Amino acid sequence: MASRTNQRVLLGCALLCAAALACADSSRLSAAESQPQPIVAVANFPVASAARLAGDGKQTRFILDLDQTVTFRAVTLADPYRVVVDVPQVNFQLPAGAGSGGRGLVKAFRYGLVMPGGSRIVFDLTGPARIANSYVLEAANGQPARLVLELEEVDRTAFVQSLAPEHRPELRPTIAEAQPATAPVTAAPDTAAQQKADGRPVVVIDPGHGGIDNGTQSSGESEKNLVLAFGLALRDKLEKAGKYRVVMTRDDDTFIPLNDRTKVARNLKAALFVSIHADALPRAEGDAQGATIYTLSDKASDAEAQRLADAENRADAIAGFNLAEEPTDVADILIDLTQRETRTFSNRFARLLMGEMKSTVRMHKHPLKSAGFRVLKAPDVPSVLVEIGYVSNKGDLEHLVSEGWRSRAVGSMAQAIDGFLTKRMATAGSSN
Repeated sequence: MASRTNQRVLLGCALLCAAALACADSSRLSAAESQPQPIVAVANFPVASAARLAGDGKQTRFILDLDQTVTFRAVTLADPYRVVVDVPQVNFQLPAGAGSGGRGLVKAFRYGLVMPGGSRIVFDLTGPARIANSYVLEAANGQPARLVLELEEVDRTAFVQSLAPEHRPELRPTIAEAQPATAPVTAAPDTAAQQKADGRPVVVIDPGHGGIDNGTQSSGESEKNLVLAFGLALRDKLEKAGKYRVVMTRDDDTFIPLNDRTKVARNLKAALFVSIHADALPRAEGDAQGATIYTLSDKASDAEAQRLADAENRADAIAGFNLAEEPTDVADILIDLTQRETRTFSNRFARLLMGEMKSTVRMHKHPLKSAGFRVLKAPDVPSVLVEIGYVSNKGDLEHLVSEGWRSRAVGSMAQAIDGFLTKRMATAGSSN
């Protein structure tokens, strides 16, 4: 009798332990599914849990709560007035909407990953201001570690004089030595040799935005995440066929400057560059829906194309980089015969892509447009920018988050890429 009682007790304990382990595993799984970054990454990087502004139009203080101290660099930038703070990579766990509102000298601030190993906070200022003080406090007396930035109003003359010469043309990030792109911006000799040995045409897929630049947002969805998922699916589809070498300008939530995106394609002598975006139309401009394909043009095809190009060309400013014009040598190349030929091929691919996509996905009423997109200005790489839909349109957004729709859209895009490059390779072969 005592033996049976002991067995029941042991069985009960075992069942309780199993249940506890199951609950723990379920909790861990739920937590993992809700994390935007891998669990390992979250554990390795400092966590920012709260941020706040205090003060007025004369003096304003910013405070960031952290679970450990960090090194940082803070600089001011002009036109527009901004303060940029570079820190090692941080896991931002700030409340939703943090930074969207301002106070005192700060209109708003944004934050995020700007390169592998480096994060950035960018403050949009109401006018010229200087960094009166900046420091990090260690955790003490039950309070977390804190990064503190104190700003003070100054006039334009004093502001310009406070800028270091190297900061006047642009901000040069120094937090991480890693290149801000999945593919090397400057191709290493072994990479070039590997590419030559490979022999397959290179297709560069460019998911827009990323890191500190969310792109457009609607109903809790961010453009940067939607286009990354689409770009990865397109990469997988093309790689499965095995006919092309596929390179992503980014394959994670990292910000890539516009010039670096085109450099990836040029350095790899890409056969095609496809930039993926998902626009939003301001409410005042009504509603629009469907996919649109853009090519490069000195003059925008319509007002909407111009608005979109202007918005996309400001991406570098969003992350604190200077929006410098293209170097003179590039500007000269743009009017060269090489550029004309490249534009011809870009337009040819755009028409082919429209033909394939319209059979599987909803297209914009004017699906082919052109404007002066900086990301399409590689003079020797056929390039298109594809707006796969409008996140501001309810129907389009439902498609953008649907795996079934994505699979169909990716399939038609992959078919267009294959048709275009197969014909180009055949033509190149016959000319040789």
